[in-house]
Amino acid sequence: QVQVVESGGGLVQAGGSLRLSCTASGLTFDDYAMGWFRQAPGKEREGVSFISWGARTYYADSVKGRFTISRDNAKNTMYLQMNSLKPEDTAMYYCAAGSAWRARPIEADFGHWGQGTQVTVSS
Repeated sequence: QVQVVESGGGLVQAGGSLRLSCTASGLTFDDYAMGWFRQAPGKEREGVSFISWGARTYYADSVKGRFTISRDNAKNTMYLQMNSLKPEDTAMYYCAAGSAWRARPIEADFGHWGQGTQVTVSS
């Protein structure tokens, strides 16, 4: 059974930093692309950042230069370092694992999802 578990969310002031972690089990982690999505109240879920099994990365324009995605295959864990946080980054952040990769990943590429971790950025 595949399990995807996020951690690291919380409340932070604007300009601060957080690091999200995502651990996946029940799958061959090295063979999967991993990604972060987020959903703010009243808005659609959007892709934030993704990393392929070969460590290629993709960032949404809204987070480029502020967020860094990485993975540690030995620990079956992916990270999202979020710096210079803004109130508009406030959302539930979801981790997902998928077996496909494209230049601009989409939700349909990801079949395994976590329950989410809340990130709140105060102004």
